[in-house]
Amino acid sequence: MRAAVLERSPRLQRVHDLLSDGAERSTMDIILNAKVCAVNSIVAELRENGAEIGCRKDSSGGEPVWFYRMTKPAKPQRPLALEVAS
Repeated sequence: MRAAVLERSPRLQRVHDLLSDGAERSTMDIILNAKVCAVNSIVAELRENGAEIGCRKDSSGGEPVWFYRMTKPAKPQRPLALEVAS
C-alpha cells in the first residue's frame, strides 16, 4: 500500500483530528463525523504516518462493529493545513 502523506491529505487530517482526543469511535462515527469512506484503509495510512491506533471488534449486538482509538498521534513533518494558528 502507498500511504498518503498526512500533511497533504485533508482526508487523513480529518480522521486524525477526530481521533486525536483518544476517544473510541466506531467506523460509522468516523464516516459521519470526518466525511470519509474506507475507514480501515485510512487507519492503515495514519499508522504509516506514525500514529498508533488500536482496533477492536464488538459483536455483542449481533453484527460486528469495529471501534478505533488513537493512542499516539502522528508527528507531522510540518504544521497541518487544518490546524488553526494561535
